[in-house]
Amino acid sequence: MKQHALGDGLVVSSIGLGAMGMNAFYGPSDEQESIATLQHAVDLGVTFIDTAEAYGPFTNERLIGRALGARRDEITLATKASSETDDDGTVHGRNGSPAYIRRACERSLRHLGTDVIDLYYLHRADPNVPIEDSVGAMSDLVREGKVRHLGLSEVSASTMRRAHAVHPIAAIQSEFSLFSRDVLRNGEKATADELGIGFVAFSPLGRGVLSDGVRSLDDLAPDDARRHLPRFAPDAFAANRMLVARVEQIARRLGATVAQVALAWVIAEGVVPIPGTRRRTRLEENAAAAGLLLTEEVRRELADALPATAIVGSRDGLDALEGTDR
Repeated sequence: MKQHALGDGLVVSSIGLGAMGMNAFYGPSDEQESIATLQHAVDLGVTFIDTAEAYGPFTNERLIGRALGARRDEITLATKASSETDDDGTVHGRNGSPAYIRRACERSLRHLGTDVIDLYYLHRADPNVPIEDSVGAMSDLVREGKVRHLGLSEVSASTMRRAHAVHPIAAIQSEFSLFSRDVLRNGEKATADELGIGFVAFSPLGRGVLSDGVRSLDDLAPDDARRHLPRFAPDAFAANRMLVARVEQIARRLGATVAQVALAWVIAEGVVPIPGTRRRTRLEENAAAAGLLLTEEVRRELADALPATAIVGSRDGLDALEGTDR
């Protein structure tokens, strides 16, 4: 597996694994297969593992602790301080206060069964707390040895600059894929590049549309949260699947799958994708994308196949965590 340098000296596998769907939002869980997938990821060199306290809440962190505790030194572990959540799972809303960030971090350490978090994100900026205060609290955790590197998720370019002035930010995590290229248009990616901050993409497969795993809405479980997203409304989904057919043609020509081509495009943009899966077969398919090199011509062809003006429905999210400070 190739490696990719983010910021602040952090180096990760060029493709990571987003673990969220193993416990949250995307239908029934299969703990046995999820644990096998996590362990197989490390075997394949997919060692950048992404979670958050919000996934469950807490159940995803605990799952990773059980699955990879014995292999802790082989992985780069990322988690996030999310909305204020009681120990019983009651969610109260965003809280970027220093007191909550410390409480959340210490709880995540316990759930993950580790004494240090490699990359600790603020899941979403709290509009009621200056970003300087939030990042200041996170920097205290670095000085105490509880966290190695800091990250932010879904922040604007201006917030990024203010945060980076307090403490070096290693990574920005935002939604980014052939279906969602806002970070290019709005300047977040350019600002991160200017500041030497790495970029990590969640939902690099358009929440599954850029794969053969979601060809129909019938492929989604009844309680799958994607059913409530604008791009998964029946008419929007049908229109967007027609766009994906263009990518399928390019993928066939390259001898690759749609998912592999979509991930290779993200990697070629200098971004580390963290596609989520709970199955070993999908993991192997995704990991193979690291070896797929796209020419400039193919990259442009892929971008042109999915013009922003043709994509139907906004990417508005699953819950309060999905808002941004843009």
